[in-house]
Amino acid sequence: MSPPPALQLALVALLHLTLTNAATSFPDFQLLNVEQVLVGVLTQPSPLQTSEYNHHELLNVTESEDQWKWKLKLIHRDWLSTENATVSRNHSRRFHARIQRDVKRVASLLLRIPGGVIHDGEAAHGVNDFGSDVVSGMDQGSGEYFVRIGVGSPPRSQYMVIDSGSDIVWVQCKPCNQCYKQSDPVFDPADSASYGGVPCSSSVCDRIENSGCHAGRCRYEVMYGDGSYTKGTLALETLTFGPTVVQDVAIGCGHVNQGMFVGAAGLLGLGGGSMSLVGQLGGQTGGAFSYCLVSRGTNSSGSLVFGREAMPVGAAWVPLLRNPQAPTFYYIGLSGLGIGGIRVPISEDIFQLTELGYGGVVMDTGTAVTRFPTIAYNTFRDAFIEQTANLPRVSGVSIFDTCYNLSSFVTVRIPTVSFYLSAGPILTLPANNFLIPVDSVGTFCFAFASSGSGLSIIGNIEQEGIQISFDGANGYVGFGPNVC
Repeated sequence: MSPPPALQLALVALLHLTLTNAATSFPDFQLLNVEQVLVGVLTQPSPLQTSEYNHHELLNVTESEDQWKWKLKLIHRDWLSTENATVSRNHSRRFHARIQRDVKRVASLLLRIPGGVIHDGEAAHGVNDFGSDVVSGMDQGSGEYFVRIGVGSPPRSQYMVIDSGSDIVWVQCKPCNQCYKQSDPVFDPADSASYGGVPCSSSVCDRIENSGCHAGRCRYEVMYGDGSYTKGTLALETLTFGPTVVQDVAIGCGHVNQGMFVGAAGLLGLGGGSMSLVGQLGGQTGGAFSYCLVSRGTNSSGSLVFGREAMPVGAAWVPLLRNPQAPTFYYIGLSGLGIGGIRVPISEDIFQLTELGYGGVVMDTGTAVTRFPTIAYNTFRDAFIEQTANLPRVSGVSIFDTCYNLSSFVTVRIPTVSFYLSAGPILTLPANNFLIPVDSVGTFCFAFASSGSGLSIIGNIEQEGIQISFDGANGYVGFGPNVC
């Protein structure tokens, strides 16, 4: 699956992202352009109005001999126009809203994974699932990146949140007994010629844990301790991705939904389970997909690509690990962390996924801030502080305990931050991915936190601008060229 090492290194050397093997040196320091970052904060992209973009304008379909390859544009939630205008235009408020969503997301995620007990006094939210596990909605923090697809026949364009930590595709549906606000008209199954309810006796219904039955139709229901939920009917429906039409996709048609994200019509589950979109497509796409998350504060869009041909040349490939106790999630091997070219003294055992399904490192699109177990985070953070002793420190902000006043700097020299991946590759992050602005006046924080548990989570802030590929059939995760 992996290209020849020489080709990998030749291509990856051209990237802003640094990917090397363990024997290759890499820069000890980087320059962070403070002025440029703050300009981006102050000039946020104008929110999209639904009427301004039709279905095809938010699709970027790649011509290929393989019909099972298509490319969707990924946009950040800040582009949608349904957010409160005051919050949307104020970076500090937008940051705090994002972190509040993120804390709830992580608390909910930890309750779904073995050993994900929250320590250190961190708040936990109870969870009570009836049906398939869905981590979704504004209160769960997963509503960060959206794609636009067609639902039904004829296709109705809808914004959908992508979530690698979910195993279901669902949309809000009429009759809408209780729905949150979304950008597009709520989907009406009565207007779709391809909509069909799933009988309770169907094997599709059996694939949903604790599925319900009403009037002979399969029901799904997901409830969370924080009050958010989605309830409705399981159906088979046609989804459209540009010219590509996929029939008989099992989706949840939600008639009662609360506490979810504002703007999106529903959720596109990309998890490792059989009911996710990736799982349902199966051999049609070879279990392969790739995404590149757009950086905050830019007018550009990211990308989500399905199909084996989406696997990039020049990526650094590491084994994809599976946890039988939590099959939804994508795990990778992490052996250590580096600051300024120096490996931080953290035992590799801290990042190991045990035979019982405890610990490990999860890649998650719905979590914003990367978390490590407390002992690993503290050692990692202290190493960063030691190498930034020349920078003016300020009090912590929200969940971040390591912050700096960079208002008087145009550029600043900061140590590199690296992940030592299993099988040898070293992933060195762009400076913008780990020292981020929390306001518009020059306060920047080290964008990591403690998970309060044995689990590590690689969040979407650290993933920005990096093409991340999942090859489920061959069991690899790729980190590669920025093709957003």
